[in-house]
Amino acid sequence: MSIISLIIKREFISKVHNKSFIVMTFLSPLLFVGIAAFVGYLSSMKADTKRIAIHDESGLFAKEFTSQNTKKGEYKYLDLSLIDLKFLKDSITNESYEGLLYIPKEKNTKDFENKIQFISNNSPSISFIENVQDIIAKKLTKTNLENAHLDTLAIKNAESKVNISLAKASGEESVKGLNEIKIGIGGAFGYLIMMFIIIYGNMVMRSVIEEKTNRIVEIIISSVKPFQLMMGKIIGTSLAGLLQFLIWAIIGLSLMFAASVFFGVNVGPTARISPEIMQSAQQEFAGTAQMYIKELWNLPIGSILGGFVIYFIGGYFLYSSFYAAIGAAVDNQTDSQQFLLPIIMPLMLSVYIGFFTVINDPHGTIAIIFSMIPLTSPIVMLMRIPFGVPLWQIAISVTLLFGTFFSVVWFAAKIYRVGILMYGKKPTWSELYKWLKY
Repeated sequence: MSIISLIIKREFISKVHNKSFIVMTFLSPLLFVGIAAFVGYLSSMKADTKRIAIHDESGLFAKEFTSQNTKKGEYKYLDLSLIDLKFLKDSITNESYEGLLYIPKEKNTKDFENKIQFISNNSPSISFIENVQDIIAKKLTKTNLENAHLDTLAIKNAESKVNISLAKASGEESVKGLNEIKIGIGGAFGYLIMMFIIIYGNMVMRSVIEEKTNRIVEIIISSVKPFQLMMGKIIGTSLAGLLQFLIWAIIGLSLMFAASVFFGVNVGPTARISPEIMQSAQQEFAGTAQMYIKELWNLPIGSILGGFVIYFIGGYFLYSSFYAAIGAAVDNQTDSQQFLLPIIMPLMLSVYIGFFTVINDPHGTIAIIFSMIPLTSPIVMLMRIPFGVPLWQIAISVTLLFGTFFSVVWFAAKIYRVGILMYGKKPTWSELYKWLKY
């Protein structure tokens, strides 16, 4: 057995046999589900009702707001137009009310547009202000139409509401929000890669620092080349991570299959739903869930999982080379902070590009360019794959990623070779540059 194989085996076994690894492998999916359920529960909790005082000197708008109290909302409007305005302002100061909506008396409806005030101790939310503005604007519009002797009822009946249904070229009905689902799936896989790189990259760095500070490495490299030691650590840790993600994938697919069976969906890319079910799906939640689950199964699941494994390996190898080089260059984790920011920044950039660019234009110039750049492609390309990416783009992206990895490994090995035996001196960027010349 080769030396690298022995190092890989040692690193893999030490990670897999670790109690925290075993516990988190099976506990993490439950934690994710628990957190999601907890967030859903918090979002469903009814917020405390906030009282809004209204001082309407014009007498036009108070009823428009108090009629909103019949709806279950976060705010309750109180018509206090007969109470002195100064007293109400003092009540706001004493926090008797959340806020005061002051509407002065104006002769011309046009004057209301810039004279209405909302007084409160705390800045209100944008949605609340927009809702108040919308109520006032509708009332003013209706008043203006009546003053112009126009039939407001006829105008209201002439208004149309359009609900566009989605369909594929094959004639099948589709569902709304599918792009959001796709970016959510791609973003989840991309986020997992980013977290894995950060967690296991730091683990590689800590392992190198620990062996270096304990002087164990001086014994190890008497029979192992620094390059072999670095590659063994990187590959061994990555195999442990792949095993962990494989278990998570099996658990996730099992839950998805269970949901499909529960809702009575024939899973698979050739699955079809009868017209009767499609018709009932527009009114019933179960039918809607069936369509969404069907669309999930029609996604390129093989390409997504295959791309995840490829970009996971390439991205992890690329960034772990940086982490291993940093671990060899420093004596403790505190000294490593100055070198970690340039590594983490491309990962953060790729997440922002994915969520703010790919979702709107997955085949646009920015999305394509950053899915080719090796430092960002593991995350950006994964977010694009659910939308359908040409094979040649994936091939170029993967080639650049692994080509950059081999180049970085060559440079990182030179830093690793020198830094692994350096003690008692804090390295600088200029020092690392000198080590590359040795």
